[in-house]
Amino acid sequence: MFKSFLTRKTATSVARVALSITERKPLHLRSIHIERRIEELNIELPTAPLPKANYNIVCISGDTLYVSGHLPIKIQGDGTLITGALGPDDGGMTVEAGNEAARHCGLNIVSTLKEQLGDLDRVEQVIKVCTTQVFGIVNSHTSFKHQHLVMDGCSDLIMEIFGKPIGYHARSAIGVNTLPLNAAVEVEAIVKIKPE
Repeated sequence: MFKSFLTRKTATSVARVALSITERKPLHLRSIHIERRIEELNIELPTAPLPKANYNIVCISGDTLYVSGHLPIKIQGDGTLITGALGPDDGGMTVEAGNEAARHCGLNIVSTLKEQLGDLDRVEQVIKVCTTQVFGIVNSHTSFKHQHLVMDGCSDLIMEIFGKPIGYHARSAIGVNTLPLNAAVEVEAIVKIKPE
């Protein structure tokens, strides 16, 4: 009796799994809405960046993807890193230049998501956009007080691409006196993902 119940239960489970596999559309046949939106917005994604030291570019735990800090590497030209401290009163970068740097960080994060997930429609929710551990970090002179406006460059891009509610995220922004490689901004993200 017990053996026949297990056999019946196992057969049912195997049939259910086989059905779900056959119902799944191959990646190239799925309706890819986010990537279509990127094309419609004329947004060019860079090649996904590689880690700059000894760490993973992403870590997955269950349905959560933790994206390591991404730097502002320009797409156009030779892929240079946007460097320097924010604070025009002290001879540093302007808010607008920092905003552009944060946007480049966002583009690099989206490229990493695409490479790691294969399909950007697997992004269920951008939970938090942040940098180095918990915050959006901006390389700043002491007098600079507009880190939140700089980080809008990344937040605006995420909202442009993913829209509400998927792209609407929590965020923090702080200023520090230096970042790795003298980068102007560093951004990481936490993303809830759908199963394949």
